[in-house]
Amino acid sequence: MPELRITDVIAHPLTQTLPKSTVTSWGAYTDVSIVLVEVRTDAGITGVGEALARFSPKAYAELIETSLKPRLIGKDPRDIGAHWQAMRRALSGRAGGMLIEAIAGVDIALWDILGKAAGLPIYKLLGGVGRTEVAVYAASVNWVGDAEAERELEDYLERGFNRIKVKIARPVKDACRRIEQLRRRAGDDVELYVDANWAYQLDEAVEVGRTLSANAYGWFEEPLAPENEQGYEELRRLCDVPLAAGESNYTVDQAMRLVINRTLSVLQPDVARAGGISETRRMAELARNHDVAYAPHIGMSGIICETASVHLAAAMPNFRVMESETDGSPFKTQLADLAPGALRQKNGMIDVPQRPGLGLEIDWDAVRSLRSQ
Repeated sequence: MPELRITDVIAHPLTQTLPKSTVTSWGAYTDVSIVLVEVRTDAGITGVGEALARFSPKAYAELIETSLKPRLIGKDPRDIGAHWQAMRRALSGRAGGMLIEAIAGVDIALWDILGKAAGLPIYKLLGGVGRTEVAVYAASVNWVGDAEAERELEDYLERGFNRIKVKIARPVKDACRRIEQLRRRAGDDVELYVDANWAYQLDEAVEVGRTLSANAYGWFEEPLAPENEQGYEELRRLCDVPLAAGESNYTVDQAMRLVINRTLSVLQPDVARAGGISETRRMAELARNHDVAYAPHIGMSGIICETASVHLAAAMPNFRVMESETDGSPFKTQLADLAPGALRQKNGMIDVPQRPGLGLEIDWDAVRSLRSQ
């Protein structure tokens, strides 16, 4: 194995204005951020990663460059497990928050280097199961007026999506009406899922869940706050619709309770939050061991997060379907030479990149133009 050493770690805080606001139970998102992480080596191989840092991206960049970078300089980038543990020790206390999201950006970059050094795409390094394409669903029909919601649904159908996610919120009666409205509009052959973004208390979630079950929705995503694990268990007991969650989890131990007892039918970690490829893989494997499906979350992230998720989706035996965010954001359309899945999909499927590492090249002019001010 040839010598390979890390020479620099550079964090690029980036901010974008979405072409179209994403509207959820939390409100309208118009401007969001990420941190693009660049890891350089003495062999001229550079890896890139992404940290989910929707707000205050400069704080994440400082954390990466002052607390994580010193633990990596001069080290072999291929020792990813050792580096993950060293970065985890940068802050004491329970794992989560900014630290794990920052680690995610570095970890993805290290896997990119590993793939480039080996001459293999990341999904092959993860022990691919033979997939060269993965299933995606359109995200999302926003929490908007009835007529606009129907227009968004029709647009996804016209673009060839046969799986679509719908955002819902309060009041409950309006959410139930939206669930019924879009099922009628979509017909029986389209898979529909719903995402509540923690909108409900338990009794409300039970009412919504029963409406979802009656209308054959594929899952009920994040109906309750992620900390309310007992509430999720009770909801599972009281209604039949499959439950999905996990984008709010940072580490595998935070997914453990609801996976082991099969409260969740679908686990949805976000690779740019959940400690990168290394920790997300552990979550997906935990889910597999307990007959729970893996469905990557990407949300309002960038093309690096999406592409890393595609590699994981291609490699994990229990993969079901992954999110294809259709916001048309600069983070997805401008940062690299690979188009986002929403533009590449055909009949709800996208190809897995075959070039070494992540399989994309960054447009550094675009990085400079999107740099947070």
